[in-house]
Amino acid sequence: MDDKEQMEAYFFIATATLTNSIISKSLIAQQKTSDSIIKQISKKIENHQTELLHEVTAIANKKLIIVTDINNNANKLDLYKLIDSNDASFNNVYLSLLKDSLNKQIETFESVYKRTNDEVILKLVLRYLPKLYQFLRETEQIKQQIN
Repeated sequence: MDDKEQMEAYFFIATATLTNSIISKSLIAQQKTSDSIIKQISKKIENHQTELLHEVTAIANKKLIIVTDINNNANKLDLYKLIDSNDASFNNVYLSLLKDSLNKQIETFESVYKRTNDEVILKLVLRYLPKLYQFLRETEQIKQQIN
């Protein structure tokens, strides 16, 4: 496996792991929050990330890269933080964890964008990256509003 293949495999696995994490956090948020703005953003993000996950998995499979949800302890800790947070702190905890995850996903996308010339990956990144930035901005705005 050459550097290009390793980088692409890393991209698909990291993206799938982050995407699964964001979906899980968003599902918990939809169940736990009473704030309609948080419910709305978490639903939009869940839908976006589900679409992204399907696409990433399909492309990875074509490239014979198996994308599995590796036992991700960081994600488990984040989910425990969310589940254990009380109603008063939940929205803040969710938005902070979401912001971190979106930042990591953006970094992963930008990193692969600079290092690959694979047209399929470039198209995927260019299609999803603007929406990730938009969700990051919205998350930051909501966080400022509730604080």
